[in-house]
Amino acid sequence: MHVGLVVYDGLGETSGGYRYDRKLVAHLRGQGDTVEVVSIPRRSYGRALFDGLSRSLCRRLDRPFDVLLQDELCHPSLWQLTPRLTRPTAVVSLVHLLRSGGPRTRLHPVYRRVEASYLRRVDAALCTSEHTRQRVDDLASLPATVAYPAGRAEGAAITPARAERRAHDGPLRLLFLGTLVPRKGVTTLVDALAGLDGVWTATLVGRHDADPAYVDRVERAVDEHGLGDRLSVPGPVPDDELAALLDRAHVLAVPSRYESFGMVYLEAMEHGVVPVGSTVGGASELVDDGRNGLLVDPGDVDGLRRALASLRDDRVRLGSLARGALATAHAHPDWSTSMASVREFLRSTVENAAASDASSDRLPEPQATQQHSRGERS
Repeated sequence: MHVGLVVYDGLGETSGGYRYDRKLVAHLRGQGDTVEVVSIPRRSYGRALFDGLSRSLCRRLDRPFDVLLQDELCHPSLWQLTPRLTRPTAVVSLVHLLRSGGPRTRLHPVYRRVEASYLRRVDAALCTSEHTRQRVDDLASLPATVAYPAGRAEGAAITPARAERRAHDGPLRLLFLGTLVPRKGVTTLVDALAGLDGVWTATLVGRHDADPAYVDRVERAVDEHGLGDRLSVPGPVPDDELAALLDRAHVLAVPSRYESFGMVYLEAMEHGVVPVGSTVGGASELVDDGRNGLLVDPGDVDGLRRALASLRDDRVRLGSLARGALATAHAHPDWSTSMASVREFLRSTVENAAASDASSDRLPEPQATQQHSRGERS
């Protein structure tokens, strides 16, 4: 296959979604497919809405790809442009996270309208969680599949016996992994820790550049609560240091306001680290409350504090949850399995699109034909 992949700012970003994209590109190329990454500039949402008027961007995308795979995060730049594409055989949206799927804001109706319009103009959707697939189905009726991301270790990185021993070792060691932005619930975690007595330590690892004002707010909260002696905010760390932190931690606390899936929970589970996530979004597809981790309502400071206190005080339960986490990681599909299913889905989508074009009653002009076939779905 000749595949085009449209992303914002290239594939160098450190988020889980971009790692998924890199894994997919590597797999397709390893199977002999040609993959061209088309990087488009990230703009404010309002400015991006007018990218569909760009002739130069249209020329970059309107090429004879078998399938043009579009990262759905680019939807404001693509919603008007996609119906004008006449040369790709199929257009597939890769949906990591719907902007309209998170907590409602005053702009939620705009996000929902634009995303629905965009999704109705593609041929199929590739989703990274069942939760996301259901949200896509709410917006548009189109073929869709789910291919879960894998973790870093792709299986259990430590033995159950070691996880059990660690559960009884020393003070409770907590870890947060993720970009420090409001959606991740970092201030909720800091506020919960402020009232958590006993002996514990916490490390908040993640990028600081996405929302510097929010990072300042987090750091002020740490200072105001007097937590600086046992809570550190180092920013991003190298992979070897991250592995060492996961190797030592008891609990991963990421009380996000919304996660489409949450690769970080899986990465923690691979090390037998017990995840504490939120009841909203796709986290529950991985975290089974009371079996391999805990779930709390987003923004529930008291509930989060109680959950952490229960793990601090009941190390037998902590060890049991750690073993459950390892079992979940061991059973989860690896990257090769997930990416093979993606490739098969792309191939079948291309075949179906080609067959549909061949059998439909089309206008003589190819441009008119393709615009009709990629118009909005009912």
